[in-house]
Order: sequence, then structure tokens, then C-alpha cells
Amino acid sequence: MSYIDIIFEREDLASPGLSMCAGCGAELILRTTLKVFGKNTVVGIPPGCLAGGGATGWNFDNGLKVPVHIPLLTNTASLLSGVKQAFLKKGKDDINVIAIAGDGATSDAGMQSLSGSAERGENIVYICYDNEGYMNTGFQRSGTTCIGSRTSTTPPGKGSSGKRQFQKDMPLIMAMHNIAYVATISPANMKDMVTKLEKAKSIKKGFSYIHAFAPCPTGWKSLPEDSIKIAKKALKTNYFPLFEAENGIFKLNYDNKKPEPVVEFIKMLGKYKHCDENLIQRLQEFVDQRYEKIKKLASNCKN
Repeated sequence: MSYIDIIFEREDLASPGLSMCAGCGAELILRTTLKVFGKNTVVGIPPGCLAGGGATGWNFDNGLKVPVHIPLLTNTASLLSGVKQAFLKKGKDDINVIAIAGDGATSDAGMQSLSGSAERGENIVYICYDNEGYMNTGFQRSGTTCIGSRTSTTPPGKGSSGKRQFQKDMPLIMAMHNIAYVATISPANMKDMVTKLEKAKSIKKGFSYIHAFAPCPTGWKSLPEDSIKIAKKALKTNYFPLFEAENGIFKLNYDNKKPEPVVEFIKMLGKYKHCDENLIQRLQEFVDQRYEKIKKLASNCKN
């Protein structure tokens, strides 16, 4: 079955009543993931955008058509590891156990649990929708918020130019665990996304981590109808590289030999409206260094 068939013909396991923001990347990641994994799946969704939008049944007539756990931010991966082990003890090794988490559930509060489950090689799939912040009481700074970004907890002004630190590189952090599978995916390339989700689903031994680019019009101060354009621009500027690592062996999936300057990406987002040339230059240097690091890792693996 082609990725087109999966996207348009398989049953949508997320109820139509989800009250996500228009243009939300997290919802697209959720719906596509469930179409790939199917009904034989248990999902863990910690507090965050998807939970607040009804994926966990918090709102009337909302929810998913598969069993859902609502773990704490701090122990999403460990709770799902226990769920998987419970199924295995009952002889049910065909149940997919996946997390769909974002905000601080992955990069901040949940990182220790995530790293522990990866270290043990638990057979679950952890999917992080990266919207570069917390979305609980306003769009708040997180470990994945990039330098210069405006959030409700790092407002730009006379004493600040937004977040001053570079973001955590979660895909590379997870790849260094030498786990079964690590990949980045983006709604700008649905074929690549479905292929990687299918690969993660097929792994029967070991931990898989998928990092998904998830435009957030509310937090990023962008137009909902521009979400896919923003995702495409993130690829064209190397802001969000597409790569995968199987047991520590890297492969670059989109080798952008003539990248556009990163300013072409950030000018689409209101959260960077205040940035001066110095901040843009620092962000450009970060993007270039990260891309070259991934490219070098992939090149070394070829040799």
C-alpha cells in the first residue's frame, strides 16, 4: 500500500471532534501516526496540546478510537514501557505501544524517563511533536525553544531579546543512545513521514524515537493556512534536517546542497519579529553547524 493510500484511505482513528487550533502540526502527526499503526495500538499522551484538544477524551465527544493512557509529564516513556511488558507477559507481542508527546513532556520533564527506557531498549515507539514550547498557560519556553524566540516566559524587550539559549537537539541526543531507530519527520514530506513510521512499527526489538516538526500557529504567531509552507521552508533552509539513525548508523534523507538563508524561514513567524541581525546570524550559525554535524555523521557511516 502506498503512502497516498495510507493517508487518504485508511480509517481515521482520531475523532473529528478534536478541538485543536487550525493549522496545528501536532494533530496532523497524530492522525497520520494512527493511520500507520492501526487499531492494534495503545497510545500514551501526557498533558499538553493534544490532551487539551480532546485526544484523551477531556472534551465531550472527543478522543481516539484506540486505548489511551494519560501519563505524567515526568514518566511517559516508563509508564508505556510497563504497558508493553504487561502485554508481553500475556503473550500479546503484536500490540503497538506508542507515545505521542511534545512540549516539555519530552525534552524537559520527561527526558530522564525517556533516556532510561531507551537505555533499556524497551520495545515502544516514542513520537515527539516538536512545537518548540509548552502550551498550557500561554506559549512558554521549553528546552526545544530556539534562540531568540519570543514566548510568554521570555518576552523580548529592553532587558531581553527572547530566549538566550540554543535549543536541545533531541534527535541527536536520542541517536547517541544507539537505539534501534531514530528519525526526524515533517508534514512537508508525507512520503518520508509514512515510510519512517512504518519502519518504526516494524521493529520488534528495541526502542524507537521519532522527532516530528509540528508548526504551532498560536505559539509561533503564524497563519494557520501557512503551516505546510512553513514546514517546507524549514527543510529548504536546513532549519529542520530529515535524517534517520538505525542502531547508531546515520543516513541523511534530504541533502540540501543549496540551502536558503534561515531568515527566509523565521520571517514567516511572528515570534521572531523582534530579531536583529546579530540574533539572525547566531541562529544561522547554529543551523549550519547542526546540519554539518548530521551530514558528517552520515558520511562517516557510509565509509
